[in-house]
Amino acid sequence: MRFPKWRSIGLGFIGLASALRADGASTAPDQGCIVATDGSGQYSSIQEAINASPQSCSAASPWTIHVKPGTYHEIVYVQREKHHVRLLGEDPATTVLTFGLFASMPGIDGKPLGTFHTPTLWVDADDFTVENITLANSAGRVGQALALRVDGDRDCFLNCRFKGWQDTILANRGRQYFADCSIEGAVDFIFGGSTAFFERCAITCLGDGYVTAASTPQNQRYGLVFDQCSIEGPAGVQSYLGRPWRSFAMVLFVNSRMSGVVRPAGWHNWNKPEREMTTRFGESGSLGPGADLNARVPWARPVAAADAASLNADKVLAGDDGWHPE
Repeated sequence: MRFPKWRSIGLGFIGLASALRADGASTAPDQGCIVATDGSGQYSSIQEAINASPQSCSAASPWTIHVKPGTYHEIVYVQREKHHVRLLGEDPATTVLTFGLFASMPGIDGKPLGTFHTPTLWVDADDFTVENITLANSAGRVGQALALRVDGDRDCFLNCRFKGWQDTILANRGRQYFADCSIEGAVDFIFGGSTAFFERCAITCLGDGYVTAASTPQNQRYGLVFDQCSIEGPAGVQSYLGRPWRSFAMVLFVNSRMSGVVRPAGWHNWNKPEREMTTRFGESGSLGPGADLNARVPWARPVAAADAASLNADKVLAGDDGWHPE
C-alpha cells in the first residue's frame, strides 16, 4: 500500500522526463509544472509555483510541482485552498528547501517572531504531499526554529529529510503520514497536537534533549505514533523519548530500534508531576541498547503486543473519513 523509497524516486524521474522536450527545454507537464533555480522550469522559486497552482484539484486529478535539484533559499507557505497538490523532488540529497528564521528574531514590527512563525515550509492545505526533498531550518542552536509546520489534514511526507535543532517539526493539527524520512534535532524536535504516524523513519538526536513534545488534545485517541523507526545520535548524547507539552500528550513507539542515546528513564514529566497521571506515553517491541523497559519511569504505560500489532497507519489515521495514505 505504501511506496518504498525507490518507487517514489523513480516516479519523480519519470515525471520530470515527461516534462522535457527533445531539445532539452522544459514545458509544463499535464497537471503540473517545473521549478528550477537555473531558469529551465516555469518558475524559479517554490513559492511562485505554489501560488500559481490551481485551487480545483482533486484526488483523481492532482497537481504536481516538480522541483529540480538545487538549494532553494526561501520561506514557503501553502495556502489552505491548495488541495491535492504534490511537491516532488528527485532526491533529498540534492533538492533542498532551507531558511533560517528563529523565535527570538525580530519581525517587521520589531517584536520577536515567536516559535509558530519560523517554519521554512508551512503547510495549511489538506491532501498535500511532499516527496524526495530536504526541509531545513539553518538557524542553528538559537532556540525554537521550525523546518516544517503542518496544519493540514491528510498530508504526506515521503522520503524527506528534516533538519533543525529545536522544534524541527511542528505537527500542529490534523492527520499526517511520514514514511522513510530522516529527522534531526535536539530539543522537542517532533512536537504538536496532530495525529501523526511515522513509519520507518530515522531519527537523529544531535544533542541532549527530547525527541518529542506532544500536545495531544484530551479527546483525541492518537497523537504521535512511531512504527519501525530508529533513534541514533553521536557518542555522549543523551535524550528522552519525550515530555508532555500538554497534559494529555500521547506518544507511542512500536517495534523501533533505540541506540544508547535514549536515556534509561525514557520519558520526562516536564517538571510537572501532575502530568504523570494524564500523559499517554508507551512502547512495544523496542529494540537495542536504549530499549530496556525495566528502567523506564513507572508512569509510562507499556503497550501490549496484541494492541501494538494493530497500530498501523490505516488504523491510527483513519479518522471519521476512513483515510489511508497511499
